Amino acid sequence: MIQYQKFEQTALKLLEKYQVPGCMIAIAKEGQLKYEGTFGYRNKEKKALITRHTVFGLASITKSFTCVAIMQLREKGKLDIHAPVVSYLPIFSVKNVADVKQITIYHFMTHTSGLPPLPSLDRAMVRKRNDESMIDFLEEDGKKRLVTYDDLLEAISDIKLFARPGECFSYSNDAYGLLGAIIEQVSGMTYEQYIMENIIKPCGMERTFFHFDDDKSDQNITTCYEKSEENQLIYAVQDWWDAPPMRATGFLKSTANDMITYSTLFLTKGVVNGARILSEESIEQIIHPYIKKDPEKFYGFGLTITPNYFGKTLADHGGSLQSISSKFAMILEEGVSAIVLSNLSGFPASKLMEHVLNAYFERDLDATYLTSEKYIVDLEKLALYCGTYQSGERMDIVLSAKNGTLTFSYKGEMYPIHFIRMSRTPAISIVG
Repeated sequence: MIQYQKFEQTALKLLEKYQVPGCMIAIAKEGQLKYEGTFGYRNKEKKALITRHTVFGLASITKSFTCVAIMQLREKGKLDIHAPVVSYLPIFSVKNVADVKQITIYHFMTHTSGLPPLPSLDRAMVRKRNDESMIDFLEEDGKKRLVTYDDLLEAISDIKLFARPGECFSYSNDAYGLLGAIIEQVSGMTYEQYIMENIIKPCGMERTFFHFDDDKSDQNITTCYEKSEENQLIYAVQDWWDAPPMRATGFLKSTANDMITYSTLFLTKGVVNGARILSEESIEQIIHPYIKKDPEKFYGFGLTITPNYFGKTLADHGGSLQSISSKFAMILEEGVSAIVLSNLSGFPASKLMEHVLNAYFERDLDATYLTSEKYIVDLEKLALYCGTYQSGERMDIVLSAKNGTLTFSYKGEMYPIHFIRMSRTPAISIVG
């Protein structure tokens, strides 16, 4: 209990620093709740409180649901994860025509297709209200909105792969958007219908869905908040963002209670509330560490896998979209699961997850599983890294050297960076 008191004090400071209106945290052992913490409000103007049944956005945690669907369809003989994507989406193409037939569903699931980061998610974003607040770069760039899967496929057809399929990890929202198209193609249902009918309902997740009823009869839903880049003020918006051809990459909404239920799918090898959702073999494949994404972590199917998390296996995934910062985690051997949900983007939900797991296991709140030693880089070499970088997803970061230390700046926040040694080549690791 003392550890949780310390954790809550730390959590409050972190939430206040990032001006997060509301946050829900829960930890369970074999599906039984062991701790829940509510901070702030689902609607701060009305001082509406949060419960474990309050609906928040999941963002990219949705990717694990997409992979569960793919594995279900594989078990039904509807698809082969090692078959070329063009077997299911014949018009799928990229500029590297010779490599197209080498890109498989497996490559999409593990972010190893060779697709670079692209701004497709921004191009697909819409919402019913508040459109006047959007920063619309499409007209400036001469690009059209992506409304359908065909639009997404057309946009990708003009892209050059940066690596051969299977060679390296590069997080791709586009690949997961197209997994949604494959699910529709082989199931005969829309992506959303398939997920609801074959995963959400059989698991008994009664407050998990993609869309809200317009009558607003359900009041226990978080208000969406955004931060002004001009003055950093937090303001409420009237509606959720949506991206129809990209829903498989991050548009489910859920509650802490439902996510604890969902976690038992992995902790009990495919069974939830007595219903078998997936075979044990499929669960083992989902949580297998296929491709290295950094010195300590691998990617499975829709989940990041850390094989040595304080001597245990951690399976987790974060999520970030406008009005959403989230983190879902499971310590597989311990049967422990945890969820962090909040209603503002740009908040390090992963840091809060680290703290609450440390509290649960009675470790120091700042304890770390990382074992890599720091590598000292001289000032002349540090200068080589300095500059402004922009990803294909329109994210700008600035690296600068000060007082002998490299720092990472994103949206006004500064983060320290240290170098670590990998074999004979030093690598960068972001701290914080």
